[in-house]
Amino acid sequence: MKQRTRELAAGYRISRVIRGGWQLAGGHGAIDRDQAVDDLIAAFDAGLTTYDCADIYTGVEELIGAARAQLARTRGARAAASMHIHTKLVPDLDKLATINRDYIRGIVHQSLKRLGVEQLDMVQFHWWDYSYPGYVDAMGWLEELRHEGAVRNLGTTNFDTLRLAEIIGAGIPLVSQQLQYSVLDQRPARHLAALAAEKGLQFLCYGTVAGGFLSEKWLGQPEPASPLENRSLVKYKLIIDDFGGWDLFQRLLATLAAIGRRHNVDIATVASAWTLTRPQVAAVIVGARNQAHALANAKVMDLVLTGEDLAEIAAIHAESPGVAGDVYSLERDRNGRHGSIMHYNLNDGRT
Repeated sequence: MKQRTRELAAGYRISRVIRGGWQLAGGHGAIDRDQAVDDLIAAFDAGLTTYDCADIYTGVEELIGAARAQLARTRGARAAASMHIHTKLVPDLDKLATINRDYIRGIVHQSLKRLGVEQLDMVQFHWWDYSYPGYVDAMGWLEELRHEGAVRNLGTTNFDTLRLAEIIGAGIPLVSQQLQYSVLDQRPARHLAALAAEKGLQFLCYGTVAGGFLSEKWLGQPEPASPLENRSLVKYKLIIDDFGGWDLFQRLLATLAAIGRRHNVDIATVASAWTLTRPQVAAVIVGARNQAHALANAKVMDLVLTGEDLAEIAAIHAESPGVAGDVYSLERDRNGRHGSIMHYNLNDGRT
């Protein structure tokens, strides 16, 4: 059986599948609070003992905090302590020029309050625009909070290789970076994986099922026409285009489906398990709309892909030009195809 946990830092182990929280955000529709808490605990029971949220995910820190509190009440402090929560700190684009220590400390203490904890297991920092140089200072202020005990571990989100090297060079003890990494998008392998290996940094990966495109739903289907149903599908359809287009994507889906049949799992499970085989990858972050999805996601941790499986996927990759650039470089170009659909001021609801 594949190992279900990974040591991310000394004495700190996480589940290799992390329960994503973005689907619980207010922008995704009405949330039944009691059901959401039950679903979060069901994920814990299935082995997804690590959770991902963010200051910008409306209501999600509070929901995960409620689930942790319920664990403490019903199963004791030890069970609650084994539920690890990673949050993100994402300043709005409009705030970058004026970021200061008090701003950073205020968001961290807001997350502590929302989650109902005395220490955040992980804060992952994101920065929209490198023309504003304050990201190293901001990481330094987070390091102060780590020394004070408010934060246990520090990570980043979507930094490119050059800037990540700059942050590490400033003496910030990063343990991980959250980034997009999938069977369609291998940008982290191009440059960043080598730096991560050298510095002992591990990856926490989102986008492993490409917003649902990597599923039986799309196998054998014609290329969808615009407009697509939601912004997530638009985002990942652009990745499919850059991967090599719809025909090559269909061949990839067929290959993943054939592998899935050999292991009695679905396409999404194969796709996420493939990402777990990549160097420096500690975990994948997956969403779950209900308890059944949480149970299905847990299968990712138990699937061991064979050499034959990996070779079949590699044969498809050999025909792909690959998604261009370093980590998140396409998304940072606000005038480009990828960046033009991003939302940059998520705390105040503006784009």
